[in-house]
Amino acid sequence: MPQTRTFATMFNSRGYNRHLYLLKEDNCGGLFYHENNLVSGSLEALIQHLVPTIDYYPDRTYIFTFLLSSRLFIRPYELLAKICLMCIEQQRLNEAVLDKGKIRKFTPKIVQLLIEWTETFPYDFRDERMMRNLKDMTHKIATLDELHRKTMHQMTQSLIRKLTTLNQYEDVLSKLNASVTDRLTVLKTKPQSIQRDVVTICSDPYTLAQQLTHIELERLSHIGPEEFVQAFAHKDPLDNNKTCFSDLKKTSNLEAYVEWFNRLSYLVATEICMPVKKKHRARVIEYFIDVARECFNIGNFNSLMAIISGMNMSPVSRLKKTWAKIKTAKFDILEHQMDPSSNFYNYRTALRGAAQRSLTAHSNREKIVIPFFSLLIKDIYFLNEGCANRLMNGHINFEKFWELAKQVSEFMTWRQVECPFERDRKILQYLLTAPVFSEDALYLASYESEGPENHIEKERWKTLRSTLLSRV
Repeated sequence: MPQTRTFATMFNSRGYNRHLYLLKEDNCGGLFYHENNLVSGSLEALIQHLVPTIDYYPDRTYIFTFLLSSRLFIRPYELLAKICLMCIEQQRLNEAVLDKGKIRKFTPKIVQLLIEWTETFPYDFRDERMMRNLKDMTHKIATLDELHRKTMHQMTQSLIRKLTTLNQYEDVLSKLNASVTDRLTVLKTKPQSIQRDVVTICSDPYTLAQQLTHIELERLSHIGPEEFVQAFAHKDPLDNNKTCFSDLKKTSNLEAYVEWFNRLSYLVATEICMPVKKKHRARVIEYFIDVARECFNIGNFNSLMAIISGMNMSPVSRLKKTWAKIKTAKFDILEHQMDPSSNFYNYRTALRGAAQRSLTAHSNREKIVIPFFSLLIKDIYFLNEGCANRLMNGHINFEKFWELAKQVSEFMTWRQVECPFERDRKILQYLLTAPVFSEDALYLASYESEGPENHIEKERWKTLRSTLLSRV
């Protein structure tokens, strides 16, 4: 069974104490425990704890936590090579005469470890050195025990499919980004009467919320758990290798997801600022309020916050005559839910409710939990910055990584949900490729709709007209 299917319960079953213990720990082969919970250890001892033997297999929470965090101290391809060497030495796999009874007991365990690694951290294997180490080990296992040849082949094929899917996804993203044009250019080349807007493309706000959820879940599904760690990777001070860990800074899918949030915010602001008539702008605002409400009901908090952010941009919020035509009670409720005060207390309460609903859900619709992603990144950042990777004795602070893995594993559960809504290609295409205004163009459109109110705004309006409207 793939490890990620049981992430929701993996960490809940263990009561890891999250305080830092520097003294009075039980030492067990270089690993230190407090009340039977692993809290620290040397890198060598932690690696040894990962290596299976005839009568030992590491706990799955430990496998995930160590594979997630170890890249801060040792590169994945180096770790795999080290594990393979330990297995060969411990089980004496290079000897001319082998104990076939022992081999039959050991090989299923190393096979299972490799399967869990390739299923949970497949992106590690985009590194040719990593793939080479994997091939060497699978070849060794296949020659030792014929029964596992088919399993190894299936594992490799599954890994190749995942990496191929990732490459295809990244190619699509690249093409999408290349095709996006500035809205101001479109306004100059097409009469406004034949330009499309979001309400024309999708008149039903509930359908739009569902299509936004499609995009969110697809982009979430391609974020590797290791990207949360690699986003904050620094050179380990005890690493003698003079090259830094810049090769670990592979966070392109995480960055693409953050860019999607920014795009959606600017798209919302563009759609509101674009109409010439006040009643049309008011209709678009009311439309997006309904979209945002449905996103909240679905559990799509990331789109919800992106929409609110777009509506709160200065070029939109300054349209006082437009806002005067709108009953803002529904919007006020949404803003209250996403209020940043008290460390987003209201949002975190709603998120916990959605997460609880997801655990007991009977349908994919009830399972949807799409967190406000920037806040999730911020939480992980502060956890990383607030606790040292190593203790004063040089040991790895494993308590920190239990907590980090707990947060990432919850995300892993959420990202696996299949979107239950029917796809609408036309709406999706519009959401992903419709031209949006830059910040300056938004201000210009806003001033053109409702004139400047003071001297500063008048000067900016003149500057924007002369710089933006004169461009081809």
